[in-house]
Amino acid sequence: MYQMYQMHQMDHPKLDSLHMRSHNDDKSMRLTISAFILFLLAAAPLTSLANQVFRVSVDVNTSQISTTDYEYLDEFGPLIKEYLETNSWTDDRFLEVEHIHVNFQIVINSVDDRNFSATMIISTERPIYNTMQVSPVMIINDNWDFSFSRSQNLLFDTYQYHDIASVLDFYAYIILGFDYDTYSEKGGDDFFQSAQQIAELGQSAGSGWTSSGSRRSRSDLISQLLNPNYEDYRIALYRYHRFGLDLFTSQPDQSRDNILEAFEMIHQSQRRTTGRYVFDLLFAAKHREFRAIFMDADTERRLEAYNLLTTIDDSRISEYERLQR
Repeated sequence: MYQMYQMHQMDHPKLDSLHMRSHNDDKSMRLTISAFILFLLAAAPLTSLANQVFRVSVDVNTSQISTTDYEYLDEFGPLIKEYLETNSWTDDRFLEVEHIHVNFQIVINSVDDRNFSATMIISTERPIYNTMQVSPVMIINDNWDFSFSRSQNLLFDTYQYHDIASVLDFYAYIILGFDYDTYSEKGGDDFFQSAQQIAELGQSAGSGWTSSGSRRSRSDLISQLLNPNYEDYRIALYRYHRFGLDLFTSQPDQSRDNILEAFEMIHQSQRRTTGRYVFDLLFAAKHREFRAIFMDADTERRLEAYNLLTTIDDSRISEYERLQR
């Protein structure tokens, strides 16, 4: 089993970022993460080294429409799950314990013939090393207009726009980009580039891809992620997860200091930019976790966290006020 793990480690960029590329990691961190992954591999069957990347759950809520003529919507959730789980989104090979867990909550708001309007929430999570816990990585809310008919199939083709497949393609690459960014510095670049290509295809479709009033678009999201002015934000994601969460059980004080540095990097990125979409996504997913990390910290660290968090996430000051007690 150990030899199989070592071979896989050499092939997998996420593990590569943990063991090979992160030359600033100290030895104890590498050993901690190695031991944890080996523990997971021992606890879970090594089913295969197939290219499945995602483990997907989909909930489709049709309570706002009459389903008398649309009972075939029962096919929609399974279609999304199959499409995301069976396509090869990357050449990297994932063990079962490495699959990215993704949850879709889709509310069908209205329908005109076979044209549907929906609200979608996508959430993902990441394991915290040396624990059995997970950390939320991303929560995205989006409006989605699409056409859907009985027994419909989806074709994976990133060069041709489709109002269902292209949205799923876009978010698959966004999810991968965020996930890889938490394992290595700007590790999600290639995936974000792929998402940008799909966003360019979607520009002519309009709905969801271009800004409308105060509504943020998918193009807004990817343009911020690839904008050099947001680079500190992305590096902060890496440092927060790798040198914060992943260190926490063994070195809580050092972990908190590293997280405070990540907060400062986010602050610097905010000062250089005007768009807040990526920041709002971060705080929507992480604000309770941010607060919880410092609840048991010493007074100095707790107050420093309060001052930084109320500066970079001023819409949730009441959430962070507990750090003052």
